Amino acid sequence: MQIDLSHPDFQAAIPIMKEIEAAGFEAYFVGGAVRDAILGLPIHDVDIASSAYPQEIKQIFPKTVDTGIQHGTVMVLRHGQGYEVTTFRTESGYQDFRRPDHVTFVRSLEEDLKRRDFTVNALAVRHDGTVIDLFGGLADLTSQTLRAVGDPHARFHEDALRMMRAVRFESQLGFHVAPATQAAIQANAPLLAKISVERVAAEFTRLMLGQWRNAGLATFLATALSAHVPVLAAHPAAMQRLAALPATPIEEPAVAWTLVAALTQAPVRQLMTAWKQANALADVTQRATALLPVLPIPDPWQLYQAGEAAVRVAVAAAQYLTPAVSQAGVTAAYAALPIHTKHELAITGATLMQHGFTPGPKLGQMLGHLEQAVVMGDLPNTPAALLAAAQG
Repeated sequence: MQIDLSHPDFQAAIPIMKEIEAAGFEAYFVGGAVRDAILGLPIHDVDIASSAYPQEIKQIFPKTVDTGIQHGTVMVLRHGQGYEVTTFRTESGYQDFRRPDHVTFVRSLEEDLKRRDFTVNALAVRHDGTVIDLFGGLADLTSQTLRAVGDPHARFHEDALRMMRAVRFESQLGFHVAPATQAAIQANAPLLAKISVERVAAEFTRLMLGQWRNAGLATFLATALSAHVPVLAAHPAAMQRLAALPATPIEEPAVAWTLVAALTQAPVRQLMTAWKQANALADVTQRATALLPVLPIPDPWQLYQAGEAAVRVAVAAAQYLTPAVSQAGVTAAYAALPIHTKHELAITGATLMQHGFTPGPKLGQMLGHLEQAVVMGDLPNTPAALLAAAQG
């Protein structure tokens, strides 16, 4: 089979491959970019695998960077661009169920491909577009099947995160997990607890944003992966509800986490800390989750406290929980607020001090009172009206 390599990322890397071959070695495109090119999906992260050892790559090209030379990866620099070339390798010993204890460089493409996760990711392509398929990946692409390369138990013991990658690919690609592979995920699900929360969270978030999210979540539950992740393990009924929400794709991570928080009713900060999510994401999720119960008719102060980002997220999440909520109506209500941040208040602490107020807690309380009065429409946002109210 020949595939189209006209995408600019492939075209830019082909001269690198030709130089490696001219030096007497093999070079192939491998990984997700090959899979996505065959499926007609957007191309990301073009990877090159070669029979040349790292030192041999460094001899072929004058400018290189040792980005991961201990694992066989050297970045070739050409015209201001970097191209990562990784030597064929085998791996052994996975004490942490994630990273190999030993990496051995080899000359065999087959030995390199057999350590990969799924057959659809174990395809290689020559610079002329010729596909090398040693493990039935093309047939699995045609049947939309996610099948582990070789023994699925061995693949998941090598890297337990691959189990999360399976359900994430199911969500993103709309493929189904092969029965033997799914059975191995269920048998090895407890190994997921040995993987760093950050890595699991990244896969779970991508699962939640996939076009076939509900299918991925169904397998996530059926294989008991959900029983070995923070917080969610304690809320199986909520996870079932999550998997049954309308199938419309979720557009951003904050919406996904707001839905998780709303359905589990777990304290949002506790949830986001347990999953080691960024503070900014946790903040938006917390404010959006607090706003959800008062939709579709929150008062102006509730909208103001939520802020623009959380209002957008809450309204988007509400479409899955209570579709009757009018997104346009809530957004318009927020836009119509007299002010949207305290910096828009027509009076400051300095102004109040110029008129006899002393610094301290009471000054802050007065500013907060004026801020809320303006937001609620009880006072116009003018210096004269605010100063009169403060002095009154």
